[in-house]
Amino acid sequence: MELDKMDENDWKYHGEGNKSLVVSHSQHSRVLRLLKYPAENAEYAHQTTEQAFRHIQNIVDFNKNVMRPLLGEKYVHHGEAVKLPLDFVRQLSLKVQQERPESRCDKVMDTFSGCAVCLPNLTHISSCHITEHRPSLCIEIKPKCGFLPFSRHVSKEVKRKVCRFCMHQHFKLANGKWKRMSRYCPLDLFSGNKQRMYIAIKHLLEEPQNNFRIFKNGQLIYSCKDDGDLNELIQQLKPYFFPSNGLINGHQSSKAVLNELIQVITGALLSSWDSGRTGEPRKGLPSEGRAHCEASLLHRDMLRNGNHCLPKDCVLSKILQAQMLDSLDIEGIYPLYKRVEQYLEEFPKERSRLQIDGPYNENFLEKVKNCPTEDDGSIEYAVGKVHQYRVAMTAKDCSVMITLAPCREEDRLEPDMEIPLSKPRFTYSVSILDLDPKPYENIPHQSKLDSKIVNYYLRSVQSKHEPPKASLYLGRDCEDCTLVFHSV
Repeated sequence: MELDKMDENDWKYHGEGNKSLVVSHSQHSRVLRLLKYPAENAEYAHQTTEQAFRHIQNIVDFNKNVMRPLLGEKYVHHGEAVKLPLDFVRQLSLKVQQERPESRCDKVMDTFSGCAVCLPNLTHISSCHITEHRPSLCIEIKPKCGFLPFSRHVSKEVKRKVCRFCMHQHFKLANGKWKRMSRYCPLDLFSGNKQRMYIAIKHLLEEPQNNFRIFKNGQLIYSCKDDGDLNELIQQLKPYFFPSNGLINGHQSSKAVLNELIQVITGALLSSWDSGRTGEPRKGLPSEGRAHCEASLLHRDMLRNGNHCLPKDCVLSKILQAQMLDSLDIEGIYPLYKRVEQYLEEFPKERSRLQIDGPYNENFLEKVKNCPTEDDGSIEYAVGKVHQYRVAMTAKDCSVMITLAPCREEDRLEPDMEIPLSKPRFTYSVSILDLDPKPYENIPHQSKLDSKIVNYYLRSVQSKHEPPKASLYLGRDCEDCTLVFHSV
């Protein structure tokens, strides 16, 4: 980019999370990610340009030197820290303001420093043939934590039976965060069992919240915004899966379109380099050790099909391995955090050596990978476990981008660029993003939040027994879909 020729009219609103806002270029496959601050103290919250650039560079370094080696170079695009003209940033902020969801406007874009991360636009596949009528599709999933805590420090037995996401749904509903409860369960998605994965993705489609979005040619077409319309989505997807529009009609057509979409997403999530090259997936993490969430509608019924494995190098397996660096749970981490805090009160100059605030380089990664398994009472053990926890929390909050583009029958593709057994054919790419380092100072907040979520869930399930929400069954008669009846 030529920084002196930046024009806000070349950029459009792309989306935002809790801490940053993203805009995409109208012609080039690039996005800019800019930080946000709370609106009420925006005048005082901004940092100097040097501090803001250091913060942005820390994000890039954490992606490049920590998360990329752990998750795989294939999946992580670390981007580049840039300094933008302040006038461009201010005009851009005014331009995108009207497109922002009202729920996000409690924070404002950083217009003081001009610092941002420049990244490739992952909603496009630039290296493939794209037909005029069928541009690329991109599905963004925030899978959340895929295992139940196994730490001896866990004090409430419910945490070993019900996953954090399902418990948190009750808490968010009570606090007005969402109007309806999601029936999605991360343990179903991470199970490696195609039936459970199918149901998990179906539940994301039914209630996307902040965990599921679909883009078409870079434009957001389905999300939680305005109560995303499934019927409208189906009409937009039909040409991708049933190009000759007269083959199927009506209700059967709707179910078939969504079924095909879910099958393609599942195929992309389970694909890996090794399965593409050899035809046989390398065995990865067995589902047995992750157990089943008792809040999931399918928690025990899928056991009759036996345990399943995620292919070793598939994107879900990589994310899960990073998540499971949290071996102590927040209940085991918080005492270690207090040990570190007490040590730093006595020896404040040690903060730099212990890399509490970075830099996120190879030494930091070594502390994460080589932390002792047993607590020897040392500060090195405490810091290593805290670093591992922060990395795991990043992996628990990341997003997966699956970008699809239809292929012509005559196109020749490498095996690892095509979704296996998909008809019609799709070339695809899978990426992991939202990999910012979680603040060290946030650990006390996580401890309090964990206690609130668990205690509220225990109170809510004791006071009432909610029947499962009726929902449309989107499957078809095939071996990958099973209708399960529960005893009443």
